[in-house]
Amino acid sequence: METRWHVLPDRQGIEWTLGSGDYHTDDLEMSGFGVSYTVTYGQSEQGLVLNHMVTFPNLRIRPNNTRGSYQVKIPEEKVPRLMRNGEPVREMLRSVRIDGSLLLFCETEDGKLAVEHVCFPSAEKKTAFETVRVTNCGSNAVRLVPSCGSGEIDTVFAPMGINVTDLLTDFSETELQPGESYTYRIQISGHLANETPVLLDAEEDYLARKRRCAALAAPMQLDTGNDELDTMFRFAKIRSGESVFSLRCGKLHSPGGYSYFGASWCNDQCEYSGPYFAYTGDRDLLEAAMNAYRQYRPFMGNQYLPIPSSVIAEGTDYWNGAGDRGDAAMYLYGASRFVLSSGRPEFAKELLPAIEWCAEYCRRKTTPDGVVASDADELEGRFPHGNTNLCTSTLAYGGLRAASCLELELGRTEKSKEYAEQADALEQAIESFFGAKVRGFETYRYFEDCDVLRSWICMPLCVGIYGRARGTIDALVSDYLMRQDGFLTSEGNETIWDRSTLYSLRGIFASGHTDEAMKLLDHYCRNRLLGERVPYAVEAYPEGGRRHLSGESTLFCKIILEGILDLVPTGFRSFTVKPVLPSDLDHLYLTDIRAFGTSFNIYLLQEGFHIADVTGMPLADGVYGMTVPVRT
Repeated sequence: METRWHVLPDRQGIEWTLGSGDYHTDDLEMSGFGVSYTVTYGQSEQGLVLNHMVTFPNLRIRPNNTRGSYQVKIPEEKVPRLMRNGEPVREMLRSVRIDGSLLLFCETEDGKLAVEHVCFPSAEKKTAFETVRVTNCGSNAVRLVPSCGSGEIDTVFAPMGINVTDLLTDFSETELQPGESYTYRIQISGHLANETPVLLDAEEDYLARKRRCAALAAPMQLDTGNDELDTMFRFAKIRSGESVFSLRCGKLHSPGGYSYFGASWCNDQCEYSGPYFAYTGDRDLLEAAMNAYRQYRPFMGNQYLPIPSSVIAEGTDYWNGAGDRGDAAMYLYGASRFVLSSGRPEFAKELLPAIEWCAEYCRRKTTPDGVVASDADELEGRFPHGNTNLCTSTLAYGGLRAASCLELELGRTEKSKEYAEQADALEQAIESFFGAKVRGFETYRYFEDCDVLRSWICMPLCVGIYGRARGTIDALVSDYLMRQDGFLTSEGNETIWDRSTLYSLRGIFASGHTDEAMKLLDHYCRNRLLGERVPYAVEAYPEGGRRHLSGESTLFCKIILEGILDLVPTGFRSFTVKPVLPSDLDHLYLTDIRAFGTSFNIYLLQEGFHIADVTGMPLADGVYGMTVPVRT
């Protein structure tokens, strides 16, 4: 596969070095607690492309709905650009580096000026920065002036007042001698009309951004010897964790992607990010996960009406346009695994009523065929889904298994037994109702009367149901579903969602077909990390424009945890693993996993695997393909 980018030697980032006539643009979203900052960058025939868009999740607009965050595209003419000796400077992009921030290295066509742009969000404030360093590489002094100065960019009358976006800069006219450099900052800030923005210390904020990225990347250090996999995992941890915002309801994770801020969803947050955050030990991420779960509790009434798919507008409203998508099953699955993996009984006790409510809701939605009905699935009617789909039933099954472990851990043995029996019955019903031969493969029909292959047939593999693993994998990698960019959502339609691709990779690993999965994962990493749209997992396309939604990156991280390692929580301080080391790898080390009340390391070696806590105390050893219980 041809790649545009390469991994930096320290595996902390990627770089694109431009050749002659190398025209390409992309965008990168970077987030802090107060802002999400998207930069479109690249090179056209006219030279450098550099545009800015800011989103402020806690500055709302009308209508104050799912997309009601205050968002501004900064007009190019409002951004100070270089004028040299009275003439506009035409910058040519020479290289780009992404390492948690965006660094653009440019020079003028005559080579007499070198210009470095660094773009990044503030870690805490409603502010984004571009710092610019100009070096005179010529033999004569040059006079630099800005094309414009500080000013107000946008105002809008909004629910809490007038939202304002300001651009501030300290760029002033200067004479640059040969060999000298000059640095100035451009600051884009959002605020209410009665607040006055001030020019901040960009260097201090840049260091804070680097510290936050380092903190997000610190847990679960992956070493496989495969630079692309290790670097992709690092980037996924950053994108997973950075999309947390300080809102009126507290810290909250949101998908991002130019559209989805200040809100939580039963799939993106409850099912995807929450269980992953339990392994980070990060205080802000744990708070964000708990706040997402808490938002749904008031909707769980005695009438057992469907909970909404999304709680929006900083927790003040809801969206339920697709009806019941199986949201209770998503919540049951995600919350049960989150509280076990977090190792925090206080989380479990707080969320137990919600978990039990979701289990009862799923029981009440069980059909005479023994599977769980729902109006739709997470695709929200984009594709046929019937009245009973495989996703809802498998998530309910996985949730019941985890809830059974949780009840046992809390000393509620009868409830634990009840959930285990329900899970046993549901497992049999999934096989008898969904199990089918489709296009000649012994796999699953996605819903009643479905006669085409769907990529979500991977779901049983992700919850430990492997009876049809071989046929399901063959169906996924067949010409009906497999493409260079991933698995089609449905045969006969060219739409690809990374969500089902990432779930599929996780399931193929967990089912023990490791080498097949590793080849697919290696291809995926090269494509997403080093190809044309980098450096994160993407949302749907053509729909969605390959947005870098944060939840997709959490699903990438779970390929390692719940796929290759097949790590399944069983208690506050216990779990099982069933890893297999891919033959393409000499080793796999995942260290500083902060879960189950401790921090521990997992080492996959040629001869078998070893698990120890951070002090080196052995916790378990095993051979590949063997399920091993572990207590921390």
